[in-house]
Amino acid sequence: MSAVGKLKLELQLVARSNIQEEPSPYYPPRARWYSPLLSLGSTIRRRIGLDRIHLPAEVTVGGLIGSFFIPGLGVYLRGPRIWGQAAFAGWGFVCVLFIVWFGHTAGHFAFGLLLAIHTIGFMHYCHPLLRQAELRSRLLFTLLALLAISLLIYVPIRRVIQQHWLTPLRVNGHVVVVQTQFSAEAIQRGDWSAYKLEGSGMWEEAVRLRSGMGLGPVPAMAGDRVEFSTNNFTVNSVAQPRLPHMPDSGAVTVPEKNWFVWPNFDISGGHGNVGENNISAAMLQMATVSQAQFVGKPFKRWLWRRQVLS
Repeated sequence: MSAVGKLKLELQLVARSNIQEEPSPYYPPRARWYSPLLSLGSTIRRRIGLDRIHLPAEVTVGGLIGSFFIPGLGVYLRGPRIWGQAAFAGWGFVCVLFIVWFGHTAGHFAFGLLLAIHTIGFMHYCHPLLRQAELRSRLLFTLLALLAISLLIYVPIRRVIQQHWLTPLRVNGHVVVVQTQFSAEAIQRGDWSAYKLEGSGMWEEAVRLRSGMGLGPVPAMAGDRVEFSTNNFTVNSVAQPRLPHMPDSGAVTVPEKNWFVWPNFDISGGHGNVGENNISAAMLQMATVSQAQFVGKPFKRWLWRRQVLS
């Protein structure tokens, strides 16, 4: 190579070394950490055929999911916004009514209204999807939406509330709200307790016990001795008023991890004559309540109302 050619090559190398190279706009971006999730989602959509479903411009996947799980959001997104705000406020007001009248007929009606407001909001958001559908298809879609919202949201929420926080019991024609998160070990003498009654066959002649719930005070704890007489009954020699259908004589010692709770429920007549001794013997067996049967402790007051326990 001639001297001129070498000089040109050296000049080109020097000039290139002083140029700051920029990344090419055609270079593909680096994969993000969530890229596998997006790829998995795309694969699932193709497998179940969702990629062939095209939503109207007014409907988004996020809006469908949000309006399905959040009551009133469908009305707010579809508009007018003032009606959406009214839906939020209405659902909240009915929710307060449901809590106030928990377990009453008014509370059941409020629960139905909560479900209705939620379903109406979701259907309002889905209106563009059903614009060209026949009436029969719209009714079927509404029924399916109602069942889905009820079974996936409201029924599980109500079950969780009644199993872990609150449960209503109907006692002598009135409702008593019980706190189910109360610990069985915290029950003391004189406290009221709600407990399960397990159904069985014949306890004594013509005496049958049905499954249900019991509610009553706990006069005796584990280790206490309960004695019966014609005038009263005693717990550790302390006299207390006699309760209906108690035996006239005898004594029991409350086993460990058990309470003595005298049953308080109606006795219905059956076939044949049932003697008082048979009824007393059957109820005496039911009066020993295991802590495993414990459901909860009733509130003395539910909000501003004093609860009638007896």
